[in-house]
Amino acid sequence: MAEGTSGRRRFSDKWGKHELDVLAVLSSAFPQWLTSRQIAQRVKAYADSYGELADQAAKAAFAKQFQRDRAKLAAMGIAIESRQPEYSSKSEGQDFASYRLQLGDEPRIRLMFEPEDMPVLASANYLARSMAISSEPDQSQIAQRASRTTPRVPQTPIPGLGLDSIAPGLGTQHIPDSLVKVIDSRRFAATIDVDGEHLNVAYTDSDDLAMYVLEHPGATIVSPQEAVDAYHRRLHAASQFVLADESAGPVSASVVSPSISRDVSEPGDPESIKAQSKKNGSAFQTGSEVDRRLRLMLFLSAHLGEEFSLSELAVRFIGKPKNDDELKKFVNIIHKDINTLTTVSDDGEMAGSQFFDIDWPLLDAEGIVSATNSLGLERLAGISPQYLSMLTASVSYLAHSPLLPDKQRAQAESLYERLRRHVTPGQTPWLSLTGYELEPRSFSVVKRAINTDCLLDMEYTDSTGRTRRKLVAPAKIFIDEGVYYAAVYTDVGSAAPKEKKAYVSKDKTIDKANGKPRTWQVLRLARIEKAEMVKPTKPVDVPNMPVSELRKWSFDNGTEAVFITDQADLSFIKTLPGATVEQCGAGEKVHLTVSSDSWFVAFCIAHARHITAVAPETLRTMIVARAERELSLSADK
Repeated sequence: MAEGTSGRRRFSDKWGKHELDVLAVLSSAFPQWLTSRQIAQRVKAYADSYGELADQAAKAAFAKQFQRDRAKLAAMGIAIESRQPEYSSKSEGQDFASYRLQLGDEPRIRLMFEPEDMPVLASANYLARSMAISSEPDQSQIAQRASRTTPRVPQTPIPGLGLDSIAPGLGTQHIPDSLVKVIDSRRFAATIDVDGEHLNVAYTDSDDLAMYVLEHPGATIVSPQEAVDAYHRRLHAASQFVLADESAGPVSASVVSPSISRDVSEPGDPESIKAQSKKNGSAFQTGSEVDRRLRLMLFLSAHLGEEFSLSELAVRFIGKPKNDDELKKFVNIIHKDINTLTTVSDDGEMAGSQFFDIDWPLLDAEGIVSATNSLGLERLAGISPQYLSMLTASVSYLAHSPLLPDKQRAQAESLYERLRRHVTPGQTPWLSLTGYELEPRSFSVVKRAINTDCLLDMEYTDSTGRTRRKLVAPAKIFIDEGVYYAAVYTDVGSAAPKEKKAYVSKDKTIDKANGKPRTWQVLRLARIEKAEMVKPTKPVDVPNMPVSELRKWSFDNGTEAVFITDQADLSFIKTLPGATVEQCGAGEKVHLTVSSDSWFVAFCIAHARHITAVAPETLRTMIVARAERELSLSADK
């Protein structure tokens, strides 16, 4: 038994592959159950450190290390079942748990993916896994309800490793930073019923989820119960709103509105993040040698008898080399991994990680790997039907959101068409991220025109319903009351190509509402039917106009509204363009112009935890009525 300088047992793992040894031991024994003692005896690294588990200290040290290794395998998608044996007088001094590999009997789906699918597939896998993790039930509560004799799996495996086995290289793909940031910010998932259809929604907090539900009439939260309760608390609070004093104090501050602009880069703002795809994405790497070897092991298990060159495996599992020297280095690493997966433990008696029989002459002569005999692990290869449904929904969502570059969105649409053939109709758990459902079709082209200083030849529907055509210089995109707006500069005649001059607006009269020349136009992006980027003949000098000023062009018939909060510096107030804020007791009084009454109703209910009063009375009445109606509907179910 290995001893540390302090006298405590330390875990010896000379070759850094004890997780693989655990997997080999359990897969060799399947379907039999192995006790803690049997596992400790058969895995060499355990045997070196913990011996026969002869005393309580050895048992405790082994249990701690084994659970770490078990969790590591679960994180890779490989579950180890455990069961509690029935108590008897004969069990005294014996182990209190036994384990076996959970290979499962459900059919796995194996698909072929093209190299151009990999970036999209990696992003969709990241989204699907995030949804699966955030919606997992609390394992401790499940364990409390289960019988002592019921087999259980404390570490529920993260789905998706089967995908790695048939699409290796996911770990070497670059996922856009903006996508990672957006997904990671939505840390929770809930199931929403919308007109009888279930939708998985990822959200930031309970306010965020409440806003989503209220903006989708007929939607109700199905699970988890914590989300249902949080929603009801907001409804109850909103039903108690009192009428606010509408008078304005002498001292106030305006909320500066974020925007996607020609001259302002705000990468930290969540709305700007929606429109930015950074060239240097973050790599979603596997992180360790053990991870890579596990993925390689499953890949070879899924393709028994097939031939792969070492260089091909190096690109799949490590990445594309920069030069020939780096390729040689990667090939040597893969060759070492193959040796590790086929090495028997030193003394030849205890089980080691001999997962395969390798055609060594073929490998030595031509550098080609061909494996057979995978201890039944091929049953882990491929995608489960449940995870394929989630993956298909993720691909579909990414194809219709601003989270991926346009080229990848087109690829996502193609991949979705192929995946949906393998999904049973009506069983796909469609998903959504709060704040990304309403992206207009013209968003991408307008954003590209802003980023590249191009003009925009657009056809749009005006307020009377007529279709018009204009050549403009788009300057900003901003989001107001959940709606995308574009602010375009119309005085572009001097930079317009000859064949486009007929579409330049010539109106330079003064707007009576704001006293400004009519060289700006603000319109909803959804009203732009067609748009084409046009290279200007010379740079356009677009003046920088604050969003608070631009809003005046879009709010012809807005309602002056007020709400009062119970504390200051609340983050949701900073999302209100053009609002003015003043101190009011312990909280703040917020004045804003509301274009959509229904949006203001949803906003106040969603943030009712911190709102105490609203005005005018017409809007307060609408808020209370909506809250009471939602409460009555939930009470009827």
